[in-house]
Amino acid sequence: MGTSTGADTGAGTSRGTGTGTAPDPATAPVRVLDTSGAAYRRAFELFLAGTDEKPRTHARLTEVATGLDRRRVLLDVGAGEGRTTAHLARYFERTVAIEPSAAMRERLRAVCPDALVLPDPIDAAEPPEPADLVHLSHVLYYVPPEDWLRTVGRVLDWAAPGGTLLVVLQNPESPCMRMAAHFTGVRYDLRPLAEQLAEQGPEHAVALETLDLRYRTERLAEAVDVAEFMVNVADLAVLDRLPDRDELTAYVERHFARPDGGYAIGHTQDMLTVRRAPR
Repeated sequence: MGTSTGADTGAGTSRGTGTGTAPDPATAPVRVLDTSGAAYRRAFELFLAGTDEKPRTHARLTEVATGLDRRRVLLDVGAGEGRTTAHLARYFERTVAIEPSAAMRERLRAVCPDALVLPDPIDAAEPPEPADLVHLSHVLYYVPPEDWLRTVGRVLDWAAPGGTLLVVLQNPESPCMRMAAHFTGVRYDLRPLAEQLAEQGPEHAVALETLDLRYRTERLAEAVDVAEFMVNVADLAVLDRLPDRDELTAYVERHFARPDGGYAIGHTQDMLTVRRAPR
């Protein structure tokens, strides 16, 4: 994630050189988590155990899927380990998943054994047929913002006439993203992309909505581990100075402690819907 949160790591591309060795929480910098490593896996599972993301996003995705005119093909781009892919797949006749990470593909195939899994990155992938729903969740973190329009345009071409593309990303004003921006200077925002797509003409219907989500835990150590997971933005490894873990702990205590005990980190997400015009 870092910011890819519950999208099963979004792009499914491994990054960073973190070894998973436990740091001294008082002195060490935050770790750059490798998506194939044990430290990333532990943090991701902690996040999933404490967030309301899966039930809330899956409920909204169900509404989108069941509202489609046709449900022949699902295409999940950057499917990760496939939990959301498996949820959506039940509504479609066929499922195609794009996932460049070998480690993620292994888990993806276990939970979606009937899906056609393509190992290529977006720029090289060639899905075999148009999809009625294309799901691009928490992938754009790994794409330079100046390339978002081109990338989303390529993915939108994979949607059938009358089909729908869903693009999911952290809301730039969510507490999660404000924390990431505080420590890394990185913030993502789908609103300019939505405006660019709308300006291309009336052939596509464009809408942007938000889902208010929260991670909760009673333990400070778990909250800090998840906060470290959240600040693992795509550019973390190239920062001149990694944030100190004690600084992150202080931030968590200052911003996320609840008056009644425990900790809560909001991670509101934006969902951009683009529906292709029927021919």
